[in-house]
Amino acid sequence: MIAIITGDLVGSRHVMRQDRWLKPLKKLLREWGPSPGIWDIYRGDSFQIQIDDPADALLTALRIKALIRSIPPDDAEKRNPVLDVRMAIGIGEKNFAARQITESNGPAFVRSGEQYERLRKEKVNLAMSSPWPALDEDLNLCLRLAGITMDAWTVNSAEIAAAVLRQPEQTQQQLGEQLGIEQNTVSDRFRRAHLPEILALEELYRKRINQQRS
Repeated sequence: MIAIITGDLVGSRHVMRQDRWLKPLKKLLREWGPSPGIWDIYRGDSFQIQIDDPADALLTALRIKALIRSIPPDDAEKRNPVLDVRMAIGIGEKNFAARQITESNGPAFVRSGEQYERLRKEKVNLAMSSPWPALDEDLNLCLRLAGITMDAWTVNSAEIAAAVLRQPEQTQQQLGEQLGIEQNTVSDRFRRAHLPEILALEELYRKRINQQRS
């Protein structure tokens, strides 16, 4: 059983320089394996990635979200100051492995693709679909509520979220040194991004997925 994340950039057509988000996204995706077998970017602003352990899928999605929203706009793009990303997590089996992930298939791919289409229609930016309907109902409500906060992350909030999600064991002092800001600024941004609640949600997701598989 694996997880497939299918997503796209929201508002990418307003971006004058695609490399501003494309290069950082490719760099992040490489942490999970090579392209195009494990991840691929297609149709200009859409992507798909395989996560071998479904319990890691939400953390992966959160890291992608934080990265994209932390990218500052060019001066010419002030009318659309923050990029965003829409993602659907599908959990299930992989029945066929092709050279390109976009040509592989199985229940995980089907669930991810179908949930992604629902996101587009419902104007929601993050949801999951698994073999366990009751789990989906509970966690998707949590994700929808968390989305109210994450969809409002500023560049600064997303930057601190990206750093915390990358290395959650870091102290606020270490985060400040890494980002070049004072510790009290780290604390303020940490609170404004509602990171304690986001981290608690990620832990809940991981726990519930592992319980279903045990």
